[in-house]
Amino acid sequence: MRIEHIAVYVSDLEGAKAFFEKYFSASAGQLYHNPKTDFRSYFLTFEDGARLEIMQKPGVDMIDNSSAHTGYIHTAFSVGSREAVDALTERLRADGFKVASGPRTTGDGYYESAVVGCENILIEITV
Repeated sequence: MRIEHIAVYVSDLEGAKAFFEKYFSASAGQLYHNPKTDFRSYFLTFEDGARLEIMQKPGVDMIDNSSAHTGYIHTAFSVGSREAVDALTERLRADGFKVASGPRTTGDGYYESAVVGCENILIEITV
C-alpha cells in the first residue's frame, strides 16, 4: 500500500502551481475545471512520482496555519544533501519566504529546515 496523493485547497491556484514548479521541480498536469461547481485543480508530480493535488473552489474558507492544531501540518521534501537543504532554504529566504526554523539537526537526527511557503503551507526541507 502507498499514499496515492495528498490534496490541499489554495486561494491562488496558479500561484501555488508556480511555487511548487519553481522550488520543488513539480510537473503540473492539465487543469481540471468543473464548471458546475467552479472547482479547479492541478495534480503536481514530483521527480520520485509523489503527487500533490492543489485545489480551488469558491466558498472554501482558508484557515490560519500559523499555530499548532490537529490535522494537516506540513509537507516534507527530501532534497538529497545538507548542502541542498541549505541552498534551497536560502533561495526561499532570499525570495521573501519566512524560514520558521533551521537549517538544523533535530533531536531525532534529521537535518532540516522549515519554511512557510505559498498559502502559508509549512514546508519541511530535509536531506
